[in-house]
Amino acid sequence: MYEFKFHRPTTVRQAAGLLARQEEAKLLAGGHTLIPTMKLRLAGPKHIIDMSKIEGLSGIEAGARSVTIGALTKHAEVATSAVVQEAIPALAALAGQIGDPAVRHMGTIGGSIANNDPNADYPAGCLGLGATVITNKRRIAADEFFTGMFETALEPDEIITKVMFPLAKKAAYMKFPNPASRYALIGVFVSKRGSEIRVAVTGAGTSVFRVAAFEEALKKRFSAKSLEGLSIPATGLNSDIHGSAEYRAHLVGVLARRAVAKAA
Repeated sequence: MYEFKFHRPTTVRQAAGLLARQEEAKLLAGGHTLIPTMKLRLAGPKHIIDMSKIEGLSGIEAGARSVTIGALTKHAEVATSAVVQEAIPALAALAGQIGDPAVRHMGTIGGSIANNDPNADYPAGCLGLGATVITNKRRIAADEFFTGMFETALEPDEIITKVMFPLAKKAAYMKFPNPASRYALIGVFVSKRGSEIRVAVTGAGTSVFRVAAFEEALKKRFSAKSLEGLSIPATGLNSDIHGSAEYRAHLVGVLARRAVAKAA
């Protein structure tokens, strides 16, 4: 690793102040992306701001129309939460598929969303449910939050404090995981809330995205049969040793149908 200074604020305001004042500062939540990239010298922030001592950033609250999850809540807590399992079981199932037990007991929902890895699971859950990301400054709709590969709408001194997920009448997440990393080679999250249908895909492109053609078909009838014969173009999709763009495009259609069948 390169040399850096370590900070441990006790409030969100202090952490935001450090982000604003210190050059090349990075927040440390679970650390499952930041620490490995630093060890490999792919990143060399001059300041690390540890969020572990900040109170009030973890926990799960159920409301009449939504479930709100604190940014420092661990994946394992979401997966095993009775509140989430009852209100949005698809979200609990998603959290339970992230990485391995070590990752799930250290990684945080806020860190995952802020990092916006193109193969991460939580971005699909956020976009697929139409979540709202709440920061120390504002509220950001999921449709506007994820802007590109490892990029979000967050400002340099902006910190995620919680994520609000609206309740869905029907929802499911289907994932084809990389057998080594457990990241999503492809993951598809579908939801139905009133007349609103959402189909979000992770692992296929540079960032999570919605599939409008699938959503329109499901508005007519929320059934896997409604997606038969439909596919997405392979142009612009990821292609690597794990799967070609054409293979990923095929998987999106397969997993979307399975997710709808499971939700329905």
